[in-house]
Amino acid sequence: MSSAPPAPTARPARRLPLADVLRLGRPSDIWFKPALSVVAAVAPPSLLLVALDRLDLALYTMAGSLCALYAHNRPYAARAKVLAGVVLGMLAGLATALVAASLTRNAVVLVTVGAVLAAAQKVLCDATRVGPPGNVVLTFVSSASLFVPQTPGQVPGHLGLAAAAGLWAWLVGMAPALTRPHGPERRATAHALNAAAAYAETAGTGDGHTGARATALAAVQAARQSLRSAGRRPSATRRALARLVVRAEVALAAPTDADPARLRAWAGALRGTGPVPDTGDPRADTAEPAAARRTPRAGLGALAALTPLAARTAVGCALAGYASLALGIGRPYWALVTAAALYQANLSLTWGRTVQRVVGNLAGVLLFAAVAPLAHLGPLALVLCCLAFSFGAEALISRNYWLGSVCVTPLALLVTGFAGPQRTGDLVTERAVDTLVGAAIGFAAALAVTDRRAGDRVVRSLTAVDRAREHAARVLADPGAAPAAVETARRDLAAALLDLRATADAAAGEWWQRALPRERVVLAERSGHRTLAATVRRQGLLPDPGTDTEDVRP
Repeated sequence: MSSAPPAPTARPARRLPLADVLRLGRPSDIWFKPALSVVAAVAPPSLLLVALDRLDLALYTMAGSLCALYAHNRPYAARAKVLAGVVLGMLAGLATALVAASLTRNAVVLVTVGAVLAAAQKVLCDATRVGPPGNVVLTFVSSASLFVPQTPGQVPGHLGLAAAAGLWAWLVGMAPALTRPHGPERRATAHALNAAAAYAETAGTGDGHTGARATALAAVQAARQSLRSAGRRPSATRRALARLVVRAEVALAAPTDADPARLRAWAGALRGTGPVPDTGDPRADTAEPAAARRTPRAGLGALAALTPLAARTAVGCALAGYASLALGIGRPYWALVTAAALYQANLSLTWGRTVQRVVGNLAGVLLFAAVAPLAHLGPLALVLCCLAFSFGAEALISRNYWLGSVCVTPLALLVTGFAGPQRTGDLVTERAVDTLVGAAIGFAAALAVTDRRAGDRVVRSLTAVDRAREHAARVLADPGAAPAAVETARRDLAAALLDLRATADAAAGEWWQRALPRERVVLAERSGHRTLAATVRRQGLLPDPGTDTEDVRP
């Protein structure tokens, strides 16, 4: 294992891109699933409250209904647990907010509670990798609830409404299992095959091969994790999917020997509910050793890495809320939520999200002003407008965050009408000001709270890759090594390489730190992927072209 000190490199010039962060991408493959789910989860409780003439309670039912936005990429066995955890997390944040609102009307205290809740929600969502929409929905609900007048006696009933709607959201999220029980695993496998095909088209050396390789490695690991979390007893379908993931891994290890057209054809065949294609390779042993089946958990190290992000969130949200109060705006939680929505894995991504948030919110304010007369025709019209914007937000947000925000903003403004009519002009002005205040102060807090340990994490990831590669090389050097040992070594090395790429990308986006060991990262990835190719050949999945042993020996 190399112990050479990191080689410093010149610091790249920092740019603040505008057009790039607003460019639209392709919609998600399953954009319609969260869009339809949120409508199905929000509509029945809201329409029932309209019939009962109690639309003022819709804030609490919507808190539970919005849980239907989560976990659409998870296999159903895992989705059941994740959705249950999201519902409980939503109820915990809502309970804290309602109790605080019932005990004090001091706005400074309430903003402080909201900022602490936002930081806790950010850390928990990132540590558990709950996925989109992450902490933002939880923070919106808890922050808004802080400024709704409460009495202690009302809290249990309001929580009961949220819990009932949360249970309904759980059922909505699980309902597709009845018609397509392996849908999430099929999609994850198809994504891995397509990503491997894109990398194979670069032949491992062409333009963009480094990014394509990182994307393919992440997709393959995600597919493996999806199959692993689908249940302890693999069905025939999941075993067939696992064989396809092996073919994606083979293409990743040896792109020049892969057939991109065949990989894409396999991926296309996974759409719908038809039979999973047969790879026609009986040598592909998909049995996972016990070590490979272990699901990683967030430890103290992972939580420590999130400390700067938690500090940024707490400080930024608190200062944004205080500034809104100082300006005399009656809904400081808007500024607080704006700040909470900005914070990403590093400063570069945070800057991009800041631009997207401002553009989307200001455009959304104008859209709200246009539709407000229609929404104010009555409670039913208000609910139908909310449903339309809920669908639009989820349908568009995968193309770019700002585009989804164009629908999220009028939705948030319409929700204020549940308690009674609001003046459109005041709402438009306050939301626009709070957006600018929250974005400016939130980003300033991100600049002030630095992550000085990002470079240290890169060095630790480099060490982990070196160790995994050396272990794999020792296994390869042993003619009597068991197939399970080779498989475990290969997957450990693949996981270490994926972590290195993610850590290096995150560190590259931090602005105030020492120079990163970029050359070491490139060399470690190059040698690691050569060793991966050697393990694949050792497993008999590729012909041996005479691999140079110096590439894999310690």
